[in-house]
Amino acid sequence: MNAPNIAAARAAAVAATVDRIRAIEAAEGVTRPALAKIRDELMRLAAQEHLFPTAHFPPPPDGEKGANRYLLQTDPDGRFTLYMNALNPGNETKPHDHTTWAVVVAVEGQELNKVYERTDDGSAPDRCTLRLREEIMVEPGRGICLMPEDIHSIHTTGNRPTRHLHMYGLALEKLDDRKGYDAETGKVTLYNKAYMKPSLAPLG
Repeated sequence: MNAPNIAAARAAAVAATVDRIRAIEAAEGVTRPALAKIRDELMRLAAQEHLFPTAHFPPPPDGEKGANRYLLQTDPDGRFTLYMNALNPGNETKPHDHTTWAVVVAVEGQELNKVYERTDDGSAPDRCTLRLREEIMVEPGRGICLMPEDIHSIHTTGNRPTRHLHMYGLALEKLDDRKGYDAETGKVTLYNKAYMKPSLAPLG
């Protein structure tokens, strides 16, 4: 399949998947069971690896850290936004929340997600205590579902770049109140849209 045909097939598959995801949220709201159904829809999309070739979604050049974030689809108001994130091994983030629901699945590569829970009462806006709750390896056939208040960090492992689909209830560029958490010092800081690179278009 040549590049224009791949792009057209990808756009159609993405649009159909997002339509089903939109219907799931409308019917069930933002709940963990609803997010599990959204994850399953995204895994079916990610399994069509031919729609997401590395040539169209390369990671940063020369093994650089950071992510290339490609915008696949978003609603006019920023709702139901789907990205492809392409990263090299060796990347990691500090623990952070999203303030919207998020589901991540893999086309290729491994990303270790560490999921935390707060053990403080949240009364001090700039301080926290965290406990590691679980670790989830996002890889082909396995994804992660995050409620708006969930806290996680990501760590790209292995020796291959990752291409992962990231679906959000609201576009990252519109999230103004995200928080980053330091598990060692307990400091809470802003982790908002200023940290997000502009979205890129697929290269094909």
